[in-house]
Amino acid sequence: MRKIFLLLVIITAFLSCDSVSTRTKNPNLPDYLVNEALNLSLPQYSQLQFVSNPVIINAGISGIVVMNTGTSYTAFDLACPNQQYGSCPSAMTLVGLNAYCNCDESTYSLFTGLGLGQQYPMKQYRAQMSGGVLYITN
Repeated sequence: MRKIFLLLVIITAFLSCDSVSTRTKNPNLPDYLVNEALNLSLPQYSQLQFVSNPVIINAGISGIVVMNTGTSYTAFDLACPNQQYGSCPSAMTLVGLNAYCNCDESTYSLFTGLGLGQQYPMKQYRAQMSGGVLYITN
């Protein structure tokens, strides 16, 4: 009886786990393939060698903002995550270390991608450093 109970608990735990979190399941934004390599020795990306200097690259849905957080790099899409794609014609704008969505007047942190009281965070991409090249992928 004890083995059956343990087996049921394990099966329930596996079935209740969601492999894809809310951070990647945003029905408002399409999934575009992103595969960018940023050579940090080039002048246009040299600001990424310093903490808290965001750089915008032309990739993703509405552009991607990349930033050095001091311990790692972050990369977020500039499409408003809580607006249906196409209903908000402009990309978010940078205001200090935040991204501002003009359509719903929401603000998101460039460190975490989270917006205060918002259902969906900014769409995040993987940012991985290898040598002097920063790879942005999804």
